[in-house]
Amino acid sequence: MPVFFVSPQCITPPTLSITGDLLHHLRDSLRVTIGETLWFGDGQDTKYRAEITDVSKQTVTGRILETVPEPLRHTPRLILGQSLLKGEKMDWVIQKATELGVAKLVPIESRHSVVQLKTDRVDHQLARWQRIALEAAQQSEQWRIPPIATPKSLAALLASRTTGTITLMLAERREGKSLQTVELPQDVTGSVLVLIGPEGGWSQEEVQIAEQAGVAFITLGQQILRSETAAIAAISILQSRLGKLG
Repeated sequence: MPVFFVSPQCITPPTLSITGDLLHHLRDSLRVTIGETLWFGDGQDTKYRAEITDVSKQTVTGRILETVPEPLRHTPRLILGQSLLKGEKMDWVIQKATELGVAKLVPIESRHSVVQLKTDRVDHQLARWQRIALEAAQQSEQWRIPPIATPKSLAALLASRTTGTITLMLAERREGKSLQTVELPQDVTGSVLVLIGPEGGWSQEEVQIAEQAGVAFITLGQQILRSETAAIAAISILQSRLGKLG
């Protein structure tokens, strides 16, 4: 059962009211009926099980039956720094990374990225990516929707890291530590930032920037993976080690 995200302002216990795009989706696409029970999330730290009590052109109203707080987090957050990919590849990475529980995604304007976003298209593209993350978070019953950051250069991303962030970079044809054994933070307030290069790989300048910033280079083995494959493989391994999978 998906968890449908609503604005906290729509939740006024003991009821909640749905308007806007979600209203149309529930009423016209899913054809919800009075008496049906659905799960809703506020995108912060709470989920609500509600019984639909009214369906109209203006709103869908539900009576809250159960309130469930988000469990305490015991592991660091995982952040994906993904170099821009062309076409549906970037959409796919955002969708699957969200399903795997990534806390945040940062598109990287890498030197060798095939795609270079035009300034006047950034807001439109961000909104589209955020919708993809929203739908994936609902489908996979996440507690939160991972924010998609404004695309930035590798140097800018590394400069913006918060204290307690361990940064890992996948780079082809370069020796690195295994993802199975590389040291991960133990503090729940820490973060793991994993950097994935574009189809053309990281430039030498970007590798040097990473070295100077103290980034740890990691490997997935001898095989050369496509960028989107490497991203999902790395996330899966890290989330498993962090106790988020299996």
